Amino acid sequence: MGYARYEIIRNGETIEAGYSVETECEEDGCNENIDRGLAHLCGATPGGDEYGCGGYYCGHHLYGGIGPAEGLCGRCSKRRERVEETTAVATRL
Repeated sequence: MGYARYEIIRNGETIEAGYSVETECEEDGCNENIDRGLAHLCGATPGGDEYGCGGYYCGHHLYGGIGPAEGLCGRCSKRRERVEETTAVATRL
């Protein structure tokens, strides 16, 4: 199986994904042309996971990370930071 074109379920809707599927960045107000390949994916799993929403973003709106959450959109990146801060505070108590 290749990753050029395949279907995923995201938010209850079936969409086409893969590096051959052209689309626009999903950030509000951004019209940059991208594809729905893994390089533009928020999180580690197409369709979304515990790290990211599964949206597709351009390089300006997808932020780096470490481990399975390498690329996250702004909203998911902020959510992850809040979770990590809460966890750090809880461990110190």
